[in-house]
Amino acid sequence: MNRLPEDFYLRTDVLQVSRALLGKVLVTQFEGVHTAGLITEVEAYRAPDDRACHAWNNRRTNRTEVMFREGGTAYIYLCYGIHHLFNVVTGPEGTAHAILVRAVEPLEGIEIMLQRRKAPLPESRLTTGPGALSQALGLTTAWTGQSLLLPDTPVWIEDRGRLVSDTDIAAGPRIGVDYAGECAAWEWRFWLRDSAFVSRKK
Repeated sequence: MNRLPEDFYLRTDVLQVSRALLGKVLVTQFEGVHTAGLITEVEAYRAPDDRACHAWNNRRTNRTEVMFREGGTAYIYLCYGIHHLFNVVTGPEGTAHAILVRAVEPLEGIEIMLQRRKAPLPESRLTTGPGALSQALGLTTAWTGQSLLLPDTPVWIEDRGRLVSDTDIAAGPRIGVDYAGECAAWEWRFWLRDSAFVSRKK
């Protein structure tokens, strides 16, 4: 097990960290139940200038306060009162940068993922989309603020040696941020170009 170290998350360039997360493995182990998926798609959010970021203009609320913590912390919020969305806080304490993990490729615990999703699904839809992957991996808002670094944490990200080159990565505008003005056009969504486990814009 090769968990990502603290200095991976503390870099100040959230776009660089976003691209570096592609090909890493998100792992959960709740009450002895193990699941893991290869990260295939992410979106970057950056305070204070990014209007799509929950902490735009360094806005501090009960929900966003976790974003101001030191990098290597989980930020999980509820979307539309239904979907739990998993983000990785990055940068030094006080910067409020975060990366939404939008999709993973299932690697381990696939039967558990199917049970959690409560539907017969093709594998390509099992963990594609941020709400779907959180449900499949058992991630809920109960784990927001959880460190990804501690040796006994039930949520972490591993480097398993997969090499991802710049040519393997595609970029485009983020999904669902039309309210963000000119920031909506920023190409801050990154995905593995050849992966089947990537969100499709409606």
